[in-house]
Amino acid sequence: MTDSKEGSRAFKSPKVRIHSINPKSVSISKLYGDYEKVGDWMDGILATTVREAASDKSGDTHWVMLDGPVDTLWIENLNTVLDDNKKLCLISGEIIKLTPLMTMMFEVEDLQEASPATVSRCGMVYVTPDKLGWEPLLSQWVSLLPDGMKENGMETIYSDLIMAFVP
Repeated sequence: MTDSKEGSRAFKSPKVRIHSINPKSVSISKLYGDYEKVGDWMDGILATTVREAASDKSGDTHWVMLDGPVDTLWIENLNTVLDDNKKLCLISGEIIKLTPLMTMMFEVEDLQEASPATVSRCGMVYVTPDKLGWEPLLSQWVSLLPDGMKENGMETIYSDLIMAFVP
């Protein structure tokens, strides 16, 4: 809220929209897109996600998170996204430019299959599993409970009970 002489005006704060994709759960053609048998281009999951996020005019921030094992087939195709141009180049010849409000993220176990060129384009944060613990999983689970299970502060009771008995 901002106050002014005319009264107070509410403003909508931007949101962070997270688009999570497991690139190993689909084929490369389903991930990026491919030509169908009749010759028509069909966007893949990543192409559709990036296109929709790039065309969003709401002012929201978009994080496209690729969460899965690194494979040279899918990660090397993202080098143009990771460099300063921030463009997704599809085999159809189309180029989708990421906006300044978009970020491409990877949640991976290791980078053994990534080339030095790809690794050099990424900023990295490493958290050892023993430092992370299980509490973030509990927090995420509680946040995803249906609204009916969160009434009257029940999510706090669930968390407290689990914290009391699970460790």
